[in-house]
Amino acid sequence: MTSQAAPASTEGLAPETILERARQRARELGLPYAGAVTPEEAWALHRAGAAQFVDVRTAAEYEYVGHVPETPLVEWRRFGAKQPNAQFLEELAAVATPDRPVMFLCRSAARSHNAAAVATQAGYKTALNILEGFEGDHDAEGHRNTKTGWRFRGLPWVQG
Repeated sequence: MTSQAAPASTEGLAPETILERARQRARELGLPYAGAVTPEEAWALHRAGAAQFVDVRTAAEYEYVGHVPETPLVEWRRFGAKQPNAQFLEELAAVATPDRPVMFLCRSAARSHNAAAVATQAGYKTALNILEGFEGDHDAEGHRNTKTGWRFRGLPWVQG
């Protein structure tokens, strides 16, 4: 699940306004969870302390490709595994609470879409998918980080 639309500015927006935008996107797209946020909206919610981050990529992606600073990792699928992480919800419960908004991030917004759906089914009231993901869509040459995504948008990240 990705979004090609240019991100709307989050300058001066209250967290409640961003969350309402996310809910509106969920209604429009028929999503099975509370909402979808742009990378900029996710960063604004994080800075305001209004939502928790959870990275659902593999440990290798998190470590070697990079990650949002101070973001916990709960792998949706372990590297090389064909099935989702059987302990996903247990590991999620160790870093996020069901009554507080939680934003899921992966490479391209596909695994985070699934994580948000499963979290919602498990009782997380405001599960949000971060559109575009960390690396975004492929460009014409098959490269990421050139059109969309967290890193493309110039938001904070660290590597290693």
